Amino acid sequence: MSSGISLEVKDLEVRYGGICAVKGISFSVNSGEIVAMIGANGAGKSSTLRAIAGAVPHSGIIRIGGELISTVHPEEIVHKGLSLVPEGRGIFANLTIQENLRLGAWTNMKEFDVNLEKVFGLFPRLRERRDQMAGTLSGGEQQMLAVGRALMSRSKILLLDEPSMGLAPKLVLDIFAILRDINKAGVTLLIVEQNAVMALRLAHRAYLLELGSITIEGTGGELLENPKIREAYLGH
Repeated sequence: MSSGISLEVKDLEVRYGGICAVKGISFSVNSGEIVAMIGANGAGKSSTLRAIAGAVPHSGIIRIGGELISTVHPEEIVHKGLSLVPEGRGIFANLTIQENLRLGAWTNMKEFDVNLEKVFGLFPRLRERRDQMAGTLSGGEQQMLAVGRALMSRSKILLLDEPSMGLAPKLVLDIFAILRDINKAGVTLLIVEQNAVMALRLAHRAYLLELGSITIEGTGGELLENPKIREAYLGH
């Protein structure tokens, strides 16, 4: 891992009407790290990622590489090197794989061919099906496409919301192995994940979010061994 804070979040609050989904949390992600955020449904994990990406109104301070992005439009945040892979993938079903990837490259069309080859290198299955309509892909292939599309903008930081959701166990292993490879290539990852075991095994550091607040933080290994987390999220 390289040194320095890549993503800094301070006093982040997200409200939906009278409901406070994220209650003034603060955390950081260092450059080159994989950080996992685990917790039950409704804990505020997805709201946290969406706020960082500029997709929902929020208060607090968010910085990328020391630069304030709290009030920056979502498209400008992508230009600054941060992309969100949303829950549910958000692919365009009526476009081909390559057309979806082209949409992901809108910030960096000059290097489209180079970046396309990198994505196809990570996901050979997408290369084989490049002219296939995205809506006809399996769940695992759609998740690969969603990650690949985010990488087309040459993001330095990837936010991933439930990357294993709805996938068969074998595909979950495949996706997490690819995420490790992406990180080794220099991309910083912040992952929100229901599969706590997989997320904590992958992560350098992790946070437990409960009812909009961070209640436990530490290395992935420390959270895996924490009795409270083992009982509540790991089934033993």
